[in-house]
This record gives sequence, structure tokens and C-alpha cells, in this order.
Amino acid sequence: MRLMKSQLRLAKAAAPDDETRLSEVFAALCDPVRRAILVQLDGRDFLVSEIAAPFDISLQAVSKHIQVLVRAGLVSQERTGRISRCRLDAGPIFQAAVWLNRYSKYWQEQFNLLAAVLEDIEEERSPKRRTTVRRGRRHRTPRGRS
Repeated sequence: MRLMKSQLRLAKAAAPDDETRLSEVFAALCDPVRRAILVQLDGRDFLVSEIAAPFDISLQAVSKHIQVLVRAGLVSQERTGRISRCRLDAGPIFQAAVWLNRYSKYWQEQFNLLAAVLEDIEEERSPKRRTTVRRGRRHRTPRGRS
């Protein structure tokens, strides 16, 4: 029993908390090579050598990028001897998207403001019209006509 408790404590200490994982995800996503690797892995499994092929960097450099993605939880690796197959794990990306979505209300306010400004500009550019009342309904007529 004592051994299991100490193993549990070690496992908890080794497991990254949500904030640490989120930081690792954003750090991994900040590099264009790593983002390109994720695009490559979307829906398919690849060997490290296949992932490295389109890049103008060494296989070792690509392996280091993959390890950053693995530590962030974005890529899982399956090794068979010297062969390593990689697969995308989109779960952490979803968690990052949820975190970013908290701030969508600020973006929406900016879009609403932009829409209002564009509407004002459109009204200024369009020919001036006035509103007349006919049979209880409002109709727009060009200025100078009834």
C-alpha cells in the first residue's frame, strides 16, 4: 500500500497540469515547422523519415521538432525497433481552442463595431434618400421626388 501511494504521488508530479499543458501546446504551435508537421499528420500516420522529406532541415532537427510536439501531447509516437511512426492527437488543440474561445466576445465586439462603421460609410456613399409615409407604411423615395 505504501508503495502504491508513493507511485501515485510520482505520477501526479510527472503529469502536467492543465496550465502547463496549455503552455506547452502554445509553445509547440509557435514554430512554423511544427505547425507544418501537424498539417502533414492530419488524418494520417507517418514515419519520421516521411515527415522530414519535404523539409530543408536534417532528420535530426525534424526529430527534435517531433519531440516537442510529443511533449505537448500533440503527437503520439509508436516505436518498433528503430522505426518510429507518428500520429496527430488533436485533443490538446481542442483544449487550446476552448481557452481562446473565452476571448471571442472581444473579437465579436470588434466585428460589430466594424460592421457599424462600414454601414455608416455605405450610407454616406449611397444617394441620399428620404422616407415618406404612404398609407401607413414607410417608403423610401429619392430626394426631390414625392
